[in-house]
Amino acid sequence: MSARHTLELLAPAKTADIGIEAINHGADAVYIGGPSFGARSAAENTVADIARLVEHAHRYHAHIYVALNTILRDEELEPARTLIHQLYDAGVDALIVQDMGLLELDLPPIQLHASTQTDIRDAAKARFLQDVGFSQIVLARELTLDEVVKIAAATDCQLEYFVHGALCVAFSGQCYISHAHTGRSANRGECSQACRLPYDLADKDGNIIARDQHMLSMKDNNQSANLRRLAAAGVSSFKIEGRYKELAYVKNITAHYRQLLDEIIDTPLPGEPAWQRASSGRCSYTFTPQAEKTFNRGYTDYFTNKRQHGIEAFESPKFVGEAIGRVTRIDTKSRKFFDIERVAPLHNGDGLTWYDPKGELTGLRVNRAEHDAGGPGIDRVFAADSLPADLVPGTSVFRNHDHEFERALEKKSADRRIRVDARFFATDNGFALSLRDEDGVTASASIVASHEVAQQAERALASLREQIAKLGNTIFQIGDIELDVSPAPFLPASALNGLRRDAVEQLERARQKAHPRLLRAQPVEPPVPYPQDALSYLANVLNDKARAFYARHGVTLIDSAYEENEEKGEVSLMITKHCLRYSFNLCPKEVKGIRPDPMTLVNGKETLTLKFDCKRCEMHVMGELKPHVARLHEQVKPQKVSFFPNKAGKVRAHDHAG
Repeated sequence: MSARHTLELLAPAKTADIGIEAINHGADAVYIGGPSFGARSAAENTVADIARLVEHAHRYHAHIYVALNTILRDEELEPARTLIHQLYDAGVDALIVQDMGLLELDLPPIQLHASTQTDIRDAAKARFLQDVGFSQIVLARELTLDEVVKIAAATDCQLEYFVHGALCVAFSGQCYISHAHTGRSANRGECSQACRLPYDLADKDGNIIARDQHMLSMKDNNQSANLRRLAAAGVSSFKIEGRYKELAYVKNITAHYRQLLDEIIDTPLPGEPAWQRASSGRCSYTFTPQAEKTFNRGYTDYFTNKRQHGIEAFESPKFVGEAIGRVTRIDTKSRKFFDIERVAPLHNGDGLTWYDPKGELTGLRVNRAEHDAGGPGIDRVFAADSLPADLVPGTSVFRNHDHEFERALEKKSADRRIRVDARFFATDNGFALSLRDEDGVTASASIVASHEVAQQAERALASLREQIAKLGNTIFQIGDIELDVSPAPFLPASALNGLRRDAVEQLERARQKAHPRLLRAQPVEPPVPYPQDALSYLANVLNDKARAFYARHGVTLIDSAYEENEEKGEVSLMITKHCLRYSFNLCPKEVKGIRPDPMTLVNGKETLTLKFDCKRCEMHVMGELKPHVARLHEQVKPQKVSFFPNKAGKVRAHDHAG
């Protein structure tokens, strides 16, 4: 069976505790940031916390991947190498990396995954990354199903695809606006998110096409309807975005995709392979997963089914919420309440939103909701303060905070259990209990006891089954129980409970020993050539080791990364498949007689030029490095990162001038 027939649900974790809950809610793998060098600088974790997460994940034969996916300066390579060894010793299963300089270091045999920041858009790049030693590659979010099929045909490695969460409008790794304007590099984990700002859009003559809209803001990714087709195309790892997201998001979205993938695995269609789970156990939930309940900017499946309208979140980058109803009446006297004809009951503490006459999103928190107070299906909503003047009858209202749903997620909301079959049998000097889990791992325990025959055989056998099945405080759930004893024995409950506990402990130990460590893929020798022989700043080469890597693979001209501030003139600060000409029905391919003339985006004093590569269907956002950013780079010494043990002997990161 192809390894791609094992389907992995990969969930994000801001912290180890969130990662543990992701595992509990059905994740086959979790990706998390370490103490440094991750592309989410505000989502860092100690090695000790990651080790705690690893221990929990491995109980279910789930995996932990650490994102070390920034580009590194020369003085950061050795601290990064030290950190990688510490992560390997902590049991981490794989690293997600962007910087090819890491492949030139003396690393432990830890598996490597190519970050989406490596900009994997075609089969040639994908094959190259496989051939230099990557076992799993994170495909560009912009790929269509047809493009995924081509990459799958050219490779054997695992293909990872984002199925949910926020969308970077730029090709990942190809956005430099943040660094150009603020000195905060997206490739070094410090994106300032200029894409979420409002802009005016003007044509080449300065005529305003649209004003004060979030022109570079995309709706959120949701591939719920495409999972089966993605699996058939060759995707084996289904990735949820969100290493900044809080616990409720991770619980809800992980559970949502767990149920969808389980349905695919359990009910293959004619002609499909026998899909398999990537880890052990089945989940049950105390809530009904609903993707629309947690933060999103509206949903799109982006380019999976080719280019289409409606991928943009021009109105607001905020969470508008689910459509909940329409205002039917306002308390005009005291403006303390309003009635809403709703599709679902409202709760005290809910958050409601609507668009004001200027098109801006506004809202309030429900202080008290009275069900059906305004008539059947019409709730009366009391606010803590006077109602805003822009709330009038006929206003469409959304709910962006469902208080009851969020409260359910604050509690224990999932139980993940591994099936075990049990066999109880007599030995020469007592009894034994043998356990076999769903992965085929076995363990047994025995006790010395007399073979006393029970006076009431049926009752004794029922008691045996009942005691053996008591696995409530473990990660196991009983399946079949075989009682291989005749006649029915009498055994005190305390003795049987002790036997069961010993057998379960032995099974846990056996599972730990049976958990396979992922193997590092070996690079092809002699080194395969890179698909190009020259690299611009777009290749993000920031250190000498990365230069040596590309030179070893046949590249003869290597420009420095944009973060070196050597690109002084106007260059592409963002390359994106999102096209504003297409969004505003000004695409030369669709409207006869229109030319792909440049356009501009204006935010205050900031102006960005848009240029259009119609052959590739790409938009380039052009701009220059701000003078103060260039001066800042020259004035500030590079930060050198070292790792020192704290009082508990655990490793922590410290920055100091080098």
